[in-house]
Amino acid sequence: MSQATYNKMWTDAQKDLDIQLQREREEFLQPEQDLVKVFRMLATSYIKYMQIFHTLEIAHNQLLHQQKRALIQQVLDGVIGRILELKKEMVDLEKSEFHYIDNILEDLKLLPEDLEVPIPRYFIKEQLEVLQQREKILDQILLEAGLQAEEPIEAMTTEEAIKIIQVAERARQGRCRAAYMKRIYLAEKRAKQPKVEIKTGLSPDDAATRIQKVWRGCVQRKKTENLREEEMVFLGMSLPPHLKSMSILQMDAGQVSTLQGEIRERNDEISVKNKLREAEGLSIKETLRDQIGQCFIECRHIVGRFPDYPTEEAGGSMAILSQNTPEQVAAELAAKMEKALEKKDQKGKKEKGEKEKSKDKNDKKTKKKEKDEGWKMAPSNFLSIMEEGNSQYKAVWQNRDEGWDFLQDHDPELMKEEKREEVEKEIRVQVDALMRQKLENLKLAVDGEKSSKAKKGKKSDKKKTTTRKKISELEEDLTPDRTIDSLYKELVEEGLLIKAKTVNLSDYVGEYSYLGTTLQQADREPMPSLADVRQLIALYGILPLGSQIVHEKAPLVKALLLAGPAGVGKKMLVHAICTETGANLFNLSASSITGKYPGKSGLQMMLHMVLKVAKQLQPSVVWIGDTEKIFSKAASKADREMGPKRLEKMLPKFLKALRAPDRVLLVGTTNRPFDANLKPFCKVYQKIIVIPRPDYASRFVLWKHIILQNGGAITNLLNISCLANVSDGFTPGQLIRAVQAVLTKLRLLQMSRKPLRTDEFIGFLATQDPVYREEEEAFKAWYAKTPLGRARNKALAGNAKAGKGKGSKGKK
Repeated sequence: MSQATYNKMWTDAQKDLDIQLQREREEFLQPEQDLVKVFRMLATSYIKYMQIFHTLEIAHNQLLHQQKRALIQQVLDGVIGRILELKKEMVDLEKSEFHYIDNILEDLKLLPEDLEVPIPRYFIKEQLEVLQQREKILDQILLEAGLQAEEPIEAMTTEEAIKIIQVAERARQGRCRAAYMKRIYLAEKRAKQPKVEIKTGLSPDDAATRIQKVWRGCVQRKKTENLREEEMVFLGMSLPPHLKSMSILQMDAGQVSTLQGEIRERNDEISVKNKLREAEGLSIKETLRDQIGQCFIECRHIVGRFPDYPTEEAGGSMAILSQNTPEQVAAELAAKMEKALEKKDQKGKKEKGEKEKSKDKNDKKTKKKEKDEGWKMAPSNFLSIMEEGNSQYKAVWQNRDEGWDFLQDHDPELMKEEKREEVEKEIRVQVDALMRQKLENLKLAVDGEKSSKAKKGKKSDKKKTTTRKKISELEEDLTPDRTIDSLYKELVEEGLLIKAKTVNLSDYVGEYSYLGTTLQQADREPMPSLADVRQLIALYGILPLGSQIVHEKAPLVKALLLAGPAGVGKKMLVHAICTETGANLFNLSASSITGKYPGKSGLQMMLHMVLKVAKQLQPSVVWIGDTEKIFSKAASKADREMGPKRLEKMLPKFLKALRAPDRVLLVGTTNRPFDANLKPFCKVYQKIIVIPRPDYASRFVLWKHIILQNGGAITNLLNISCLANVSDGFTPGQLIRAVQAVLTKLRLLQMSRKPLRTDEFIGFLATQDPVYREEEEAFKAWYAKTPLGRARNKALAGNAKAGKGKGSKGKK
């Protein structure tokens, strides 16, 4: 598709976003009593934003125009954050991580695929060079440490080599013999055939007619191709011939790589910035000097003294020029003087103030009770981002004539405006230094005041020491003399930083649960499907780690627990999070840390190193496999000193050290969560996702996907529905092992003459133990004891009582 198509997609997405923002202003600001209506509003908005997310992600990935892509990315971050906020509201309302909205999808005439969370491709593209360089460094460290072989070479004995050579030689001789016999057979066959009279060739007229026919067809085909190319150029679907050599990557929109465009854009930015600095630098500097000097004179004329020049942290000259008039400066100074006089009289009025505060608290409580009478949407951190992007689109791009811009790479005028602000900021720093010195000279010459740099410096030093003390109490830097590279290398050599497997989230195959709403209407709690689990991993793991703005402003999730039977894909999901976001993978599992960094000081050093490297090289994922062993109910002294049990008290401190800007996620996996103490377990892991065994729909899709992925072919002799029914209770890992056991190299060679049959896979499944109902019920019972599980049970019990009460009233 052409760039015009993706521009139209962007326009349609912006229209939908404008409608959705207007709808939120009308509906979500008013309190609502009916919770069913509230959930329907939230789910509908969630679906609408997900559709906008899909369209914007495709447009951002395919468009070449850098300024358009920057604006789309800003709106994308806002849409992603809003989706996460709506998800939090839905979880708080239903007390469940999984939601079933089949009826709403049916009303909107949408498919379950429209709810699939897309992974923005700019998560990886923005840091592709850094990730490639980091991967090379990791491979080099693993090779030097002997933890990874350079090329796996299969060793072979002399007898095996001789057998292979003999087989190859016999095959060669057989082929030569077969070719010789074929020649003899054809010669004998020709000898037996009766002789046929040789026909003479065509007449000269017929031969000339045939040559003319071929030539005219060739000429007409060339003319048609030229006309088609001219038409495509006229419609804007392809480039003219003189521009094709300049932009080869634009010929196929599906294979567009924006790396060259980004490099060209950087070069253009540098050249534009340099030209602006040369052309307008002196005039900008003179205007800034005149403005600041005039502000000094006006302030001296009205107030009677020169103002204090703000520091760089306070904004410098921007803070001076942001004040509208000198009269306001005088009013502020007078207010400061009045406050200083009032401080002396406030000592006796503290008791009255405390009484008034208590009254205000009581009033606030009453107001809260009044607000609790109806649901109201919490304030959003992303609506302003989306509205800003929407207004910028309307002001700049909505009615813009782009007929002149055939290449669609960047707009030079907009780039000049952006770079002019950067040049002005750079020059402002230089002007501030000059004007600060000039202000000191004016104060000394006119008012006789001396600069108080020394006193202010002492005060600032005291403040710095106090802040340092507070930071040192929470996060003490135990490795001040070591570089990040040395810490990175040590963690890799100790096996605490491992290489993530290349697994995409789309490889975690599972189907949508189509009976969720039906079961809820029948007062039965449905089990989530693998598609629901995949959606939660994208929402809680991938999207916040991929975007810095989303991670800072969205509801913060520091720790995530994946619980489920063995083989349901917990480790695969951990590696998928790292692959989709380019995150480092730290392994703090029981098998990885046992015997390493002994003692309390060693454990503190290990966690400090992991935290320091994870923050510096974010995004990062800290994985703890078999995490129930850390919180086990009974453990020996040896396990407490050297095993994973020693992490129990340090993990809460580790999570407290993580702030909103730190894109670090703690992920725990367990197949026996009921062996751990529940309270400390749930305090560490903020979000708990129980992964069930796959249902029939997921098993049907899994069998097809695994067989085709391993080189098999699906024919009429292979009944996938029968396999999906027979494999009830088996996990995806067991299905993969069954397919790999059947589809050997020899079986794949026999595929053309011997198609796959259903009974070939059933034999291997008979040797495996499925997930029995007792184990599934144990997971359900454990989850019912978690905070969210208890809240869900209370909500269901309250709904059941309300239903009974209504029924009894109707009978009476």
